[in-house]
Amino acid sequence: MEKEHIRNFCIIAHIDHGKSTLADRMLQLTGTISDREMMEQVLDSMELEREKGVTIKASAVRMIYEAKNGEAYELNLIDTPGHVDFSYEVSRALMACEGALLVVDATQGIEAQTLANLYLALDADLVIVPVINKIDLPSARVDEVAEDIHNLLGIEPEKILRISAKEGINVDQVLETVVREIPPPKGDLDAPLQALIFDSHYDSYKGVVAYVRVMHGKINSNDMLRMMSTNVDIRPVEIGIFSPDMRAVKELQAGDVGYIATGLKTVSECRVGDTITATNRPAEKPLPGFRHPKPMVFAGIYPVEGEDYEDLKEALEKLQLNDASLVFEPEKSQALNFGFRCGFLGLFHMEIIQERLEREYNLDIVVTAPSVEYEIVLTDGEVIRIDSPAQLPEESQIAEIREPWMILQIITPVDYYGTVMELVKKRRGIFKEQEYPAPTRVQLTFEIPLSELIVDFFDELKSRTRGYASMDYHFADYRPGNLTKLEVLVGGEPVDALATIVHRDNAYHKGQALVSKLKELIPRQLFDVAIQASANGRIISRANVKALRKDVLAKCYGGDITRKKKLLEKQKRGKKRMKMVGNVEIPQEAFMAILRLEED
Repeated sequence: MEKEHIRNFCIIAHIDHGKSTLADRMLQLTGTISDREMMEQVLDSMELEREKGVTIKASAVRMIYEAKNGEAYELNLIDTPGHVDFSYEVSRALMACEGALLVVDATQGIEAQTLANLYLALDADLVIVPVINKIDLPSARVDEVAEDIHNLLGIEPEKILRISAKEGINVDQVLETVVREIPPPKGDLDAPLQALIFDSHYDSYKGVVAYVRVMHGKINSNDMLRMMSTNVDIRPVEIGIFSPDMRAVKELQAGDVGYIATGLKTVSECRVGDTITATNRPAEKPLPGFRHPKPMVFAGIYPVEGEDYEDLKEALEKLQLNDASLVFEPEKSQALNFGFRCGFLGLFHMEIIQERLEREYNLDIVVTAPSVEYEIVLTDGEVIRIDSPAQLPEESQIAEIREPWMILQIITPVDYYGTVMELVKKRRGIFKEQEYPAPTRVQLTFEIPLSELIVDFFDELKSRTRGYASMDYHFADYRPGNLTKLEVLVGGEPVDALATIVHRDNAYHKGQALVSKLKELIPRQLFDVAIQASANGRIISRANVKALRKDVLAKCYGGDITRKKKLLEKQKRGKKRMKMVGNVEIPQEAFMAILRLEED
């Protein structure tokens, strides 16, 4: 099709604002999917995506739309992930488009993640088409939300589209506006090939399938191609388009969105954001913005049963085939034996991987409390990075511990201003600035350590603001902190999986709270078990789990007191001997106790 009749666009929205439903309606209206094949959230192929109402992987689809002017247009919709953890993937998908639909829920208004992705779209110089969704709901505040969008983008309220994707109201106007407002793709057909990879997945027959937008030049199915970041040369297994299933074609030209089945065996050879060029006539330089996604949150994953170790390894390798941002390496823990230290983009990414391991691979796993990557400056000047408290060197060798800080943006109704401030202050946050995107909503900007964000910050923010606040965060820098290692000893033995790195001022309270919590969770043994918390080289808190006692005096119903003493002494000696060889079983709840510590 002529480039003038191609439109490449994406949908920007907060979680659960109706992005996938709008995509469904467009597929129906353009006849891309027949009513017989139609199901909810067509583009969300994973069960988890449907359940959580959030797009986890990007996808693309080509629609042919007969406009009211009688001409046919090729519309390429790129569906982007909707969560803060996947912001790099979103930025690459935006690079593949010329325009974006900004979908705002009429009942919720503008949310923090919508804003974050909107700023990414403006940076990528996209044409923004605002759309207010869910106008059919009784609680819709359409005029109020239109005024907010007007204040944000300067677009007249009456020009903003008002739709209900669920009911199909005014969705045809969205398609007309896309054709009218979003410009056709630029790109030189005769220039050397440059194609941007905005996502990829692994197919057991075709190898890694790269989702591409051709910026310049053209791709034929028999061309030799090169990945510019790794210099890997491939001959495609097939090239094609999404309609919405994969359909092979002979050629992709500048402006087209499609896929290249590379035959590669790992996603790490075909990175999101990389540029594909032709081997015989390569481009001078790759497209800008490529970087390796960097894990921010780390946790240990261990099989409950030792013999499941190989199954867990295989499952992680399979997940990594589709998700290059997941990193893992083998690790041994005294308490949990053999497992893996895994790195994730964020807490939501970690939750997705955990659920997929349990559901898709039927594994029983123990996940330790998440931690972040610290920079340790040693006394000899060497700088090392650690992602597990167990790797922290001796205190005498440490000159400084630096921790990652994030820039945090929270949008909340003005009524919850005080409670949000209190929450962030309690988590060592520093207030930077505030703006009012709407008269009733405030946008607060803070700097906060990542370690304070990853535990239950989001849950607490939602509960304090009755679900109305939303947040977005991105990395700022590493800063020195007054940090120390908080260790837990059970029966005199340190349990590495329960160790955490905490701020010195909080060590005493956290140690005390953790010991109290573990006392409830660790089951009683046949001998006394001491639980201790230690920081700065000294014990700061202790509790005892009392022994289960058999009533050895039950058969003594009379006679001399010495008989009773003799039996009790015998029991005491037995307990002492048992304590020397006894092993304390620590349940999974104990490892999660760190996550649920209530701060005093």
